[in-house]
Amino acid sequence: MIRAKFLGVGMYVPPKVVTNDDLSTLMDTSDEWIRQRTGIEQRHWVEGKTTNADLGFEASKMALSKAGIEAKEIDLIVYATLSSDHDFPGTGVFLQKKLGIGGCATIDIRQQCTGFVYGLSIADQFIRSGMYKKVLVVGSEVHSRGLDRSPRGREVSVLFGDGAGAAILGAVDVKDGSKDSYLCSTHLHSDGNFAEELWVAGPGMGFGGETRFPTADVSDEVYYPKMNGKTVFLHACKRMPEAVMEALNASEKKIEDIDLFIFHQANLRINDMVAKQFSIPEHKVFNTIQKYANTTAATIPIGLAEAERAGKLKPGMLVAIAAFGSGFTWGSALVRW
Repeated sequence: MIRAKFLGVGMYVPPKVVTNDDLSTLMDTSDEWIRQRTGIEQRHWVEGKTTNADLGFEASKMALSKAGIEAKEIDLIVYATLSSDHDFPGTGVFLQKKLGIGGCATIDIRQQCTGFVYGLSIADQFIRSGMYKKVLVVGSEVHSRGLDRSPRGREVSVLFGDGAGAAILGAVDVKDGSKDSYLCSTHLHSDGNFAEELWVAGPGMGFGGETRFPTADVSDEVYYPKMNGKTVFLHACKRMPEAVMEALNASEKKIEDIDLFIFHQANLRINDMVAKQFSIPEHKVFNTIQKYANTTAATIPIGLAEAERAGKLKPGMLVAIAAFGSGFTWGSALVRW
């Protein structure tokens, strides 16, 4: 049977490091306050004219190198981001231009923190169908330019960093019952009843009545992320374990069968809570939030690339991936690495 296999993963973060102490000069916060509530110690922010597509390009180059293939072999780009370089066209075509592969298909998706999992599922379906043989899935974010850096924005702005991750998925013929490397399954969900619990109200075509920009004051809080932290926390701690179990049941596996867990990096307390529910040993959960904060669609591929580089992710391992985010959206994937 034809399945999708991870051929290579890559990541990139901009050079500028912003510590918790740096943020304390901008708003009423402290290193202790941020660490205790989130586990974050620092994050990376872009400078100058660096774009979302620039970050995606660097991550893609690493993934291509790891896969040992050339960009021209890519049949499809799936680009996940909530921080597009422009309202339209999507950022995927700008990455395509940088890669020099005009002609292949591109799809931009907006599933926020679950974006990479959704992207994996899209790639998997195209590969299973036989339509495409090699797919580039990218999660990339430039949050720093859209954060409220005033004291008013403390609750949200301390959470986010900039960065990108990428994966090359290729078609492989898997024999039933084998332990070949492949993407076993993906599982996707959403619930729009909670869409306004974590969102940016404007600008947008659905906001502001007759005009897209209801005010010229860019300091207006409607332009910045708003979050009901308690609601997000409770739903994440419920939905991610559900998604993990869904993936395990689909492959008739147990928690003990999993060698490594890669969870979305929104808050270290959430991941600790999920691990506690399953009694997962600490060494089986790989976290990157301490160094990179929440890079939304990029956290999962960054985690995969970092874990591989650190020797924590090795061929043959069974890996469980889960994410939860704005929308609300959530999902999971099970991978034989």
